[in-house]
Amino acid sequence: MWFTQKKSTEQNNPQVLLDELDSNGIDLTIDELIRYQTKSSLINLAAAKSLHGKMSGNYLARSKGRGMEFDEVRHYQNGDDIRAIDWRVTARTGQTHTKLFREEIERPVLIASDLSTSMFFGSRLLFKSVQAAHVAALVAWHAKSRGDRIGGVVFNQYAHTELKPRSRQQGVLHYLHALVESHASSAIKSTEALDHQQAKIAFEQNCARLRQLAKPGSLVYLITDGYNLTDEAVRHLANISRHCELVVCLISDPLEQQLPESKSKISVAITNGADNDGDDRQQLILGDKTIAEQYHQQAMALNSTMEEKLTKAGARLLHFCASEALETQLNRGVASWIR
Repeated sequence: MWFTQKKSTEQNNPQVLLDELDSNGIDLTIDELIRYQTKSSLINLAAAKSLHGKMSGNYLARSKGRGMEFDEVRHYQNGDDIRAIDWRVTARTGQTHTKLFREEIERPVLIASDLSTSMFFGSRLLFKSVQAAHVAALVAWHAKSRGDRIGGVVFNQYAHTELKPRSRQQGVLHYLHALVESHASSAIKSTEALDHQQAKIAFEQNCARLRQLAKPGSLVYLITDGYNLTDEAVRHLANISRHCELVVCLISDPLEQQLPESKSKISVAITNGADNDGDDRQQLILGDKTIAEQYHQQAMALNSTMEEKLTKAGARLLHFCASEALETQLNRGVASWIR
């Protein structure tokens, strides 16, 4: 190899890891997404802020009142509903006690998976698009375990598929099958020349559509690499976060952050997508510390700008790398997802 690598062990051997994930790292199958059904305990989708939805469901409102979820027992006070008197506690203590309940609010979970051309890249374990699908599957299975309805959007710069929120396993499988089908068609399209402007416009349009689909109180996950993020897209996301809880999962690859090391100077050409016209071709020198540092600093600056925009839009950010198994990253600790 023209760049230095760490010695491979069975633990970090890519093929061993791919076998464990039931994946080849490039294509997407329903089996590798179904395996995350047993991993749903890795995350926690409990509400992080007050919800404004008025539907009934499994998320507890801060106000106390009549509902399905018991909260506590306290001494009876003037104005309490006599139907809520806890006669057993009253008989045992000799003082009148009443039950309090927390009203339940349902929070549909909407997952927006970006399968644009820029997502079909990976320098090590997985394509970013495959890792994005793994994240979406984990969120969907966990939402199902909480009794939530799951829906959302799967999109690229050419088309998008909308899935209305459904309950139970039907909702999860409906979304996962859409992921697999869209990934296959997107993979074919990714071999075409990349039109940056078309991709950015499509990303804006899908954020606008997600804004229309997200009802107040929803939990919205946007899974993307942020490559096509524009100010207009950020405006739509900011509107979503005013009425919903918005979580943006940013998928990255190590080669996008740091050039590989090389013992000798080597000139290499890199392109985005198929780039048949060669307009996006870049020439890089590996083994040059100055160039490597400039490359890294530029990547850090772009990441910082993107994160700042998304944070100002009210999004909670989670970072995932395509070069490492999702379970490994979660066990190590990612934001406030870990229980």
